[in-house]
Amino acid sequence: MAESLGLVGLQYNIGLAVFYTSYIASELPSNYLLKRVGAKLWLPFLVASWGVITILMAFMKNYSSLIACRFFLGLFEGGLLPGMVMYLSTMYKRNELQLRVGVFFAFASLSGAFGGLLAYGIERMDGVRGLKGWQWIFIWEGIGTVLVAIFAVYYMPKDLATASFLTPEERHFAVKRLDYHWKTPTNSFDQKGIVHQTDSNLQSDSPEYATDSQEKRKSEEDKMDENKKHQSIDEEFEMYEVIRGFKEPQVWITGIGYLGILVCLYSFALFLPTIVLGMGYSGLNAQLFSSFPYLPASVLVVIVAFIGDRLQSRAPVILFLTPIAMLGYIICITIDSNHARYAGVFLMAAGIYPSVPSVLCILPNNVAGMTKRSTVTALHLMISNCGGFVATFIYTHEQAPKYKKGHSIALGFMVLAWVMFFVNSIYCWTENQARSQHKRDHNLAKYDQLVKDGKTKAPIGDRDPGFRFTI
Repeated sequence: MAESLGLVGLQYNIGLAVFYTSYIASELPSNYLLKRVGAKLWLPFLVASWGVITILMAFMKNYSSLIACRFFLGLFEGGLLPGMVMYLSTMYKRNELQLRVGVFFAFASLSGAFGGLLAYGIERMDGVRGLKGWQWIFIWEGIGTVLVAIFAVYYMPKDLATASFLTPEERHFAVKRLDYHWKTPTNSFDQKGIVHQTDSNLQSDSPEYATDSQEKRKSEEDKMDENKKHQSIDEEFEMYEVIRGFKEPQVWITGIGYLGILVCLYSFALFLPTIVLGMGYSGLNAQLFSSFPYLPASVLVVIVAFIGDRLQSRAPVILFLTPIAMLGYIICITIDSNHARYAGVFLMAAGIYPSVPSVLCILPNNVAGMTKRSTVTALHLMISNCGGFVATFIYTHEQAPKYKKGHSIALGFMVLAWVMFFVNSIYCWTENQARSQHKRDHNLAKYDQLVKDGKTKAPIGDRDPGFRFTI
């Protein structure tokens, strides 16, 4: 492609970097539009739009067209991940979220595997209808993306209350189950933020409760409303809550940590075929062998996400996985054997990809209130995706064939990630201890005063002294 477009010097890297300018800029506005338009229409629209842009990329002629296509690709793609995390957080309880995010993200790592295999096969269409192999790759990938978007419009429910694949009783149960999870009395949260089932919770979560009389359900809801709500799905937009989101310490600590991980993830995804090419593989074989490291990583994504939900653990999972990636980079830096360096690439993937669902679930678990959560989810990704600008330039052609400088830079960012998530886990533990010792009880009076002064109508959310952060 670089030869066909007449790219020279760092033009290819700049083309990759332009994507992240619009990608980052679109994340916060996209989450606002998600709430206004609804996930059922907004998310498929984003997917279909970047599918069309992908098809158009097959007809790029020069550097300028590459810049334009990459800009619009980032504009539409930027809203999907924060939107999906936000959407899933309205469907599942806190201790169920990571597995669902993990399954979603597993397809991202699988796309690396099948993308390489697909490229290996489609490259053989070179010359068909006068188009080059790389052009056919964009055409088929774009068509597949648009088809997925069309399917999503018909399949994705707007919310739990309108899910067509559930019976009316199941819809009622699903809504009440989630509603009671977030309205649980303050003393029902343990140190990890897990909801302990009180008698009223057990009633609300039982199938029999879904068919109880309207009077009994109303009585239970009134009882729960006496306690401060942590979340309301129908919460109105408030700039005060947006500002609270920007002031949330965890969004900045974990945002910088995730930036470190994304420098490694993006550079891995963008340059793995180039790195493998430097290990003695050539041409299409480099494309083929670059797909294999993604396969075990994809399996680990789901396994680790399941374990994380079972243990209600986020940061410890990340602190365990990132050293695995560090070991992979160290092997590629210090060992000359091509076979050993190829094994190191597997370790990189195994440490990077499975850690991402844990990262993505920290803030949805630890931030309550829909407006604030929507803000911090998008802001978190805006901060972290700045790593894309670094990732596009750390592997340059003069480093071939071993790319030791690029691996060293990535290793440094992985160490940064480990440190930041360790700091965040200490912050959450300290805050949980303070709440257990009643040092945050004054939050209730402060919140009541804000409501009386007309400064907010939002639920108390994570300010509730009974709310516990997931570590």
